[in-house]
Amino acid sequence: MESRIATALHCRYSPVAILWKDDKPEGAKEFKPGKWGCVMWMLAAAAKGGKAVFSRSTYGCWGGGVGLGFGNAYLAFPGGMDGFCRFLSSGNACCEAGRAVAEQIKPYVGDAFLEDFLNGEGYVRDPELVRDFLDGMPMVDVPAQYVVFEPLADVDEKVENPEVIVFLVNPDQLSALIVLANYDRKGFENAIAPYAAGCQTIGIFAYREAKNGRGRAVIGMSDISARENIAHQLERGLMTVAIPYGRYLEMEANVAGSFLEKRTWKKLVG
Repeated sequence: MESRIATALHCRYSPVAILWKDDKPEGAKEFKPGKWGCVMWMLAAAAKGGKAVFSRSTYGCWGGGVGLGFGNAYLAFPGGMDGFCRFLSSGNACCEAGRAVAEQIKPYVGDAFLEDFLNGEGYVRDPELVRDFLDGMPMVDVPAQYVVFEPLADVDEKVENPEVIVFLVNPDQLSALIVLANYDRKGFENAIAPYAAGCQTIGIFAYREAKNGRGRAVIGMSDISARENIAHQLERGLMTVAIPYGRYLEMEANVAGSFLEKRTWKKLVG
């Protein structure tokens, strides 16, 4: 499936289709069961032409399991939900339970994770606010065995429909997608930028937009941990824009006659 949007934007990387499947694609990259890995590594691989697959035992990390749509994977985080709430905020060294968990996991985790576990990532002020953040997260358990990333060009729309299309874009291209998301709709907020992990902004937040019928484009990669993780796979400065598939088709149909064919955009990308 070719993308008129990607062509008009002069995208360097292929848009990535996210699909729910019950059959595992041949030759797809997959994390080993129970082994840590960043979902955004797999997004980068798919944007470069590869395929990736995830299951409920191969989603890479707890936030990735949540982001892909495999339920509340934070329940399996060291120390459970309380451990994660402290991890994202002020750290686990502050309480006896947290320190005990740190001792248990010390032989199995890297120094960087252990440091963050004990001292906290500092992304949210306190554990109570993290709990509120989790209470509002649109977690879902997808009705399929696998979540698959593959280049949009490899998708046969006559056979299968993706759930979400993800663009990796620079600031100019991001600006264009925000304009295009508002091009045929009333209001000012037809593109949103929620605070969440990089994998969650391409997954469950876009799934929510498809389900609720609003179909807003979801801007992501404001997650600096994800940015660190892909720093050696993609050039700096890229953001993601995840669009529910039905809305993507509408936006595709709007390319012709829009600003993407007019002077200002042509000058900007020329």
